[in-house]
Amino acid sequence: MSDLPPNPTSLRGAVDLSSLVNRAMTAGQTPPAGAAGGPGNGNAGVVELPSLYFEGTDANFNDFLDLSMTVPVVVDLWADWCEPCKQLSPILDRVVKDYEGRVVLVKVDVDANPQLTQAFQAQSIPAVAAVIGGRPVQLFAGAIPEQQVREVFEQLLQLAAENGVTGRASVAATEGAPDAADEAEPAPEPLPPHHAEAYEAIDRGDYKAAIAEYKTAIAQDPRDAMAVAGLAQVSLLDRLDGASMDEVRSAAAQAPEDVDAQLLVADLDLSGGHVEDAFDRLLSLFPNLDAEGKNAVRTRLLDYFEIVGVDDARVAKARARLTSLLY
Repeated sequence: MSDLPPNPTSLRGAVDLSSLVNRAMTAGQTPPAGAAGGPGNGNAGVVELPSLYFEGTDANFNDFLDLSMTVPVVVDLWADWCEPCKQLSPILDRVVKDYEGRVVLVKVDVDANPQLTQAFQAQSIPAVAAVIGGRPVQLFAGAIPEQQVREVFEQLLQLAAENGVTGRASVAATEGAPDAADEAEPAPEPLPPHHAEAYEAIDRGDYKAAIAEYKTAIAQDPRDAMAVAGLAQVSLLDRLDGASMDEVRSAAAQAPEDVDAQLLVADLDLSGGHVEDAFDRLLSLFPNLDAEGKNAVRTRLLDYFEIVGVDDARVAKARARLTSLLY
């Protein structure tokens, strides 16, 4: 979990999301026109919203930039195939509900929204960021415990106050309409011991310790599919730890036949939600490799299949293509 910037000036180095093209709102998914306070409207007060929970897209996100002038906007970058995302999502729902309008939550599917994924520089998911006064702030990556999420939110509200963003969202009551938080997923079951240890290790950035915990879990129960997927995910995080996106992509472009360079850039593709790009990159490389290279690519693809989910249609298509190349 990264520390929040200590003062307003430190926000200036953040990614400028205002470059996203302004498009029309998607009906039913964004705040009503004029709800957010702009530069001329003041940054405090109450703003009427239909909910505290929204779906953010490449097409509608500028509306949330406007809203962030009044209320801090928390952004949850997730994907349907991401198991840690499913652990974190109900935690975020509960915490946002408890803050009673002091923050708004926007959920972004990284597979469907590549512009936002790139703008927030999400190298792995789940990733949680915020927007304050139109500017993004990185919060944390990974499924962290609820108490730590609440601590991050406290820091976020302090930063928002320093930037004059102290408004509150008020949800208009609609007769017969269920509360969005009431429809949130139930609290997840407690994790098995080695899984819990792995999550804690990931939270402190000790990916090798997390790998060891998952390997122990698998040794104890080879059928532990959650541990297999977790091992594949944390191994990807470990490989990308400290890597520069620009350097990784440059190295891959300069050495299109270099297996290690192509494996690493495929890791980057997958971690950013570009699942099909990662699959296609390695499957296109596969036929021209020697036996050692083919084994390395096959092993990495099997890891990707676990990360994305064996029931995913993209995995089925890639697995069929890999099988045709093997035989």
